[in-house]
Formats: sequence, structure tokens, C-alpha cells
Amino acid sequence: MTAVRSETGTPTVNPREKTAKRLLGSSAKNSYSPDLDIDWDAPPVEGAWHMQPERVSLFGTPLWEAMTDAQRIELSKAEVISVARVGLWFEILLMGMLAAHAYNQDPASEHTQYALTEIGDETRHSVMFARWADKYGGEHYKPHPVVHHLGKLFRFVAPTGPSMWAATLVAEELLDRLQREGMADERLQPMTRMVARIHVIEEARHVRFAREELVRDMARARGPLRGGPVLWFHQVFAALAAAIIAESIISPKVYEAAGLDRKQARRAARANPNFHETKRWMAEKIMPFLGEVGMINPVARLIYRRAHLLA
Repeated sequence: MTAVRSETGTPTVNPREKTAKRLLGSSAKNSYSPDLDIDWDAPPVEGAWHMQPERVSLFGTPLWEAMTDAQRIELSKAEVISVARVGLWFEILLMGMLAAHAYNQDPASEHTQYALTEIGDETRHSVMFARWADKYGGEHYKPHPVVHHLGKLFRFVAPTGPSMWAATLVAEELLDRLQREGMADERLQPMTRMVARIHVIEEARHVRFAREELVRDMARARGPLRGGPVLWFHQVFAALAAAIIAESIISPKVYEAAGLDRKQARRAARANPNFHETKRWMAEKIMPFLGEVGMINPVARLIYRRAHLLA
């Protein structure tokens, strides 16, 4: 472990390395193998939900009230597949950013070793999400082609500063909040609950890593050489990325799976106060943190509000 010296000359442990060492230990003790820990051959439980009904995008609308129970469950399945597909898309983006981050670090440091360990976790999560979505079938939901191409730009721009960690935290904590509630909900499919459990437990390490890195990056970004326009760019870039992720979680195609008109259902979901509140609830833990570390300026705040991530 890398050591630094205090003002008295006494060796002290680098806080970054201390965190990495602890997370490496946790990874060794609390990691799962989705191939072994999920029964992929188990048939779906008839009548069980795939997502908490109160979190489905149309819940509480007149359109929802007019749907049959079978349609509602089918929509919950389509939406959870969409979440899995978009989650997989972002996990791949994150792996590329972590690899770029590790490329510029000392490969012998425990910090770099943990970044590489997290890439391994995200690889397993991506395969798990892919198999989970494939198990339930349905459309190959994915972000809009424009968003997909913007992701390539994000992968190259974000690793240069705090916007990488801020956007990563928003994506991870939105899904974490949804899955923490879902894994304890006995109304949901057992496979959905187990996928959520694995992701929540392993993602807790990733969130800790990203939060501490964002704090360090923001300390540097506020320095005399990096303030002003550079910091403003990262604040707004992270907010735009977060808004795109929040908008992309539910593909417009999900409504067709439940036998609904796509345009009509999409309009209903976008105007649905319950869905707006669900998004704010999903972001309830991360938004105050971003504000505390200085990642929310007036423009970013407006973007978060328009995306229904901030009251």
C-alpha cells in the first residue's frame, strides 16, 4: 500500500489506497457468480410482477386503469427488460471509462487494482443483464441511436474529470434505489429479485469508489488552475448525461408489448406525476451529494429539474 509522510515525517497511509484496499477485501468476500447463483432454467412464476407496479411508468394514469391485469404485468416485464438493456449499455460505457482511468494510473497501486476489479464486476453484471433480458424475451430495447452515438463521445470526454464520476453515480444510484426496493418485494419474480440482490450488493462498492473519487476530483477542479469554465463544463456535462440516462431507462417500444399505442402511452408516461415522483425518488440519495460536493450549478439544477431528478 502506498504511504505518504505527514508534516512530522511519520509515514501515513494514502486515503485513496486505504479505500481501495478495503474495497478489494470486500470484493474477495462478497462477490457472486451469476452463472452459479441464479437458476436460469427456472420458469417464470405465473401472475408475478417483474417490476414493482407502483414504479411502472403508467401507474396511476387513466390508461393504466383501463388496462387488464395481464397487460399491466406484461408492461412491467417490458419495462424491466428495458432497464436491463439500458443498464447493460451503460455498464459497457463505464468499463471503457474505468479502463481509460486505470491506463493513467500506477498499475501496481491498489487503487488501480480495484478499478480493474470493478471492470470484472461490471463484465459479470453485463452478462447477467443480457441473460436476464433474454430469459424474458421481448424487444431488443436500447437507447435512441442518437443517444447511443453520444455515448461514444461521453466515453472519451468524461474520463478527463469529475463528470465521469458524477454521471456514473447518477446511473448507478438510480438503478440501485429501484432494485433495493424490488429485491425485498415478494410480488416480483424470483429471478428479478436475485438479479437485483446481486447487483445491489456488488454495486455498493462501486458507489463508494466513485463517491470518493468525485470528492478528490472536485477538490482539484476548484483549484486555481481548473476553476471557472472547466468546472462549469463538467457540472453541465454530467447533468446532461444524467438527464439522457433517466430519459432512456424506459424505451418507447415497451408500450407496444402490452398492446398499447406507443405514442399515446408515451405521452401519458411523460405527463404522469407518479412517474415524475418515481424518478425523483430514485435520485433522492445522489442529488444532495452532488450538491454538497459542488457539482450542481444553476444550469445543471435546471437540467436535473427538467429531467424530474430534482424537486
